[in-house]
Amino acid sequence: MRLRKSLACVAEMPKPESFDDFRRHIDPAWIVEALDATGTATIRRRRLPADQVVWIVLGMALLRDRSIVEVVDRLDIALPGSASQCSRLRRSARGYSAVVSGAAIVKARDRLGDEPMGWLFGKSARSWAHGSADRHRWRGLAIYGVDGTTLRVPDSDENREHFGLAKGGARGPSAYPMVRLVTLMALRSHLIAAAAFGPYSKGEHTYASALWPSVPDHSLCIVDRGFLAADVLIPLSRDGTNRHWLIPAKKNLKWRVLNRHGADDMIVELIVSRHARAKNPALPETWQARAILHRRKGFRPRWLLTSMLDSRAYPAHDVAALYHERWEIELGYDEIKTEMLDREEAIRTRTPERIRQEIWGILLVYNLVRLEMDRVAGEAGVEPTRISFITSLHFICDEWLWCAAASPGAIPRHLRNLRAKLSRYVLPPRRANRRYPRAVKIKMSNYPKKRTRRPRR
Repeated sequence: MRLRKSLACVAEMPKPESFDDFRRHIDPAWIVEALDATGTATIRRRRLPADQVVWIVLGMALLRDRSIVEVVDRLDIALPGSASQCSRLRRSARGYSAVVSGAAIVKARDRLGDEPMGWLFGKSARSWAHGSADRHRWRGLAIYGVDGTTLRVPDSDENREHFGLAKGGARGPSAYPMVRLVTLMALRSHLIAAAAFGPYSKGEHTYASALWPSVPDHSLCIVDRGFLAADVLIPLSRDGTNRHWLIPAKKNLKWRVLNRHGADDMIVELIVSRHARAKNPALPETWQARAILHRRKGFRPRWLLTSMLDSRAYPAHDVAALYHERWEIELGYDEIKTEMLDREEAIRTRTPERIRQEIWGILLVYNLVRLEMDRVAGEAGVEPTRISFITSLHFICDEWLWCAAASPGAIPRHLRNLRAKLSRYVLPPRRANRRYPRAVKIKMSNYPKKRTRRPRR
């Protein structure tokens, strides 16, 4: 196939001189291992083998404005069977080949399921995100963040029953079923190290519980105050080597001062609630944390709590400044929902299993784009957050489409300058002390919300 021959040409090029098409970041052995590990490997020669369907799901995530059939055409995937099994023929340099029909794609996706995509995401995420966090350490600690968000999915009976609706106020529940998503993100590169998602009815703590074991040793995890709970933070630091956390304190939180490093820096003792101890008897009656008062002009002073008790190794001023990096996970979600999904109800499929499959594909492609941005930033000598995500995404999509149509011999020469072009999209340094109070620009519509009418029984 033309694209595969092209990738083979790219693979032969020396790394320092060329841009590796981001498909090369996914080791083909990982795909085979994913299919074998989940029992999805193609035993017989199907009309659309499972390894090709993996690339279709990734292409769907990258080319969001293209139909699935067009994505398959762009990937140059054809059926191995006879032309009589297909809806049309495509002319190529080898003559006419059978083209995959929409029905064949749906059946192939159902055969693949969501487990291989989840396995492949986990394998690649552990390799890419932890490696990136290791390269961008702060005082010897890899910086991570955990937080949640939601995604809309098509309004079908199956999705409503499985994922559920978000509860609303006077306007009633949400118009679309909602998926709750929680991720562990390397904050300085936005690469996602682990993810958990499912029905909206389950809280962020439930999904986050599956992510804490993925936090590596010698790291710092920055979270929002919703995770301020003894059964979350104590095991996070206790069950690892040099694992720390940083979180803002709630207004009504009470503690006892044990020691003072300064007027705004102290060691405090917190009481573990009876409810938490009844739920987890291994928790102690009290636990210690370091409280740092963060002051910023134009804002009320805020207390920050952390497990980094050593004031010499981790100065209070530096810790307070580091907390602002928690916002990077929000920017990462904005890149996924605003730039990749274009703020639309864009999950294409109408069944829970295909939605899970597609979400894994979206997260994997997001990491692929961010991985390239991380490497471009390294060559440009700037932080990964200084590379424009939307420009990089558009440019990579354009290159994908170009590679699908170009001759194999021209692709290595064309890709050689891609990283150099991407380096032009370095953003200016972020301005300090910027303030954007929350406000609504457009008033919510007064029209009634459209509801799905259910047939009478």
